[in-house]
Amino acid sequence: MAEPVTTSLAQPVATQGCGWGRHGTWRWRGLACHWRVLGEESRPAVLLIHGFGAASGHWRFTAAPLVAAGWCVYAIDLIGFGASDQPGLRLDNRFWARQCGAFLEQVVGRPAVLVGNSLGSLVAVTTAVFTPSWVRAVAVAPLPDPTLLMPIPRRRPPWRRRLRQALAVLLCTALPLELLLPLIARTVLLDLALAAAYPDRRAINDDLRRLIARPAQRPTAAWALRGMSIAMALRPRGATAAPLLERMVQPLLVLWGQKDQLVPVAVAHRLVSHKPDLELQVLNGLGHCPHDEAPERFNPPLLGWLERQKQPANT
Repeated sequence: MAEPVTTSLAQPVATQGCGWGRHGTWRWRGLACHWRVLGEESRPAVLLIHGFGAASGHWRFTAAPLVAAGWCVYAIDLIGFGASDQPGLRLDNRFWARQCGAFLEQVVGRPAVLVGNSLGSLVAVTTAVFTPSWVRAVAVAPLPDPTLLMPIPRRRPPWRRRLRQALAVLLCTALPLELLLPLIARTVLLDLALAAAYPDRRAINDDLRRLIARPAQRPTAAWALRGMSIAMALRPRGATAAPLLERMVQPLLVLWGQKDQLVPVAVAHRLVSHKPDLELQVLNGLGHCPHDEAPERFNPPLLGWLERQKQPANT
């Protein structure tokens, strides 16, 4: 039996900044999940899914324009990130997809269009495959997965697979994450990391720094990062982007920053071999977080595509 949904929606609604929306807490598998909503619940639903190291507040420049265009906007902090719990579990895109699927069923209560950034894009695609009746369409910006640049691996003998697993666990366990995460969050190293995602450094401000730094300073942050690093490294091939795209049946929009230094735009052009009906738009001059770096250039193509998704879902 599902745990009851608990919210704090009596608080004032913010439409701008990292604190946008009405905030709530939803319990899933015994874990506290932070989420937020903006707009009238009678309108078509959009679920925004943040990227690695970020949280739902990262959609600070996207939520209000979506509401103005006639959508009800939900966003969730994936387990391990933001204000959600940070357990020492094996966290990967399959885990987060099950979280998002349950959120759509138990909180949103109707099918939604998913919009993801970076890791959130992989989670959005995985959710579309795992719970297709709850996902109407998906927009990603961008879709990172190292396996997209690798040849299909040959099946390894069991001893090699076990050795690979043992090495991944050993490496992630040996890293002093309890020291590294606070160091990065409190020093100039944070700006250096953000600069890799933002070619236009004018987009890096104190709100963004706080959004990234606060969760990393929680005492449980290292547990969650260690668990997700191991789980993502040990995923089976069926949980990687290419086979997931081949199973996906919903419409897919791909928005990709042409100056993305973390996931080069060349990866975008490989996606069509796995999902020929996708729609690709390259955003010149933008980086890994185009929705936050230049919302005035990211929002129009997203809103134009979303307008075509407003047809009632056949559910």
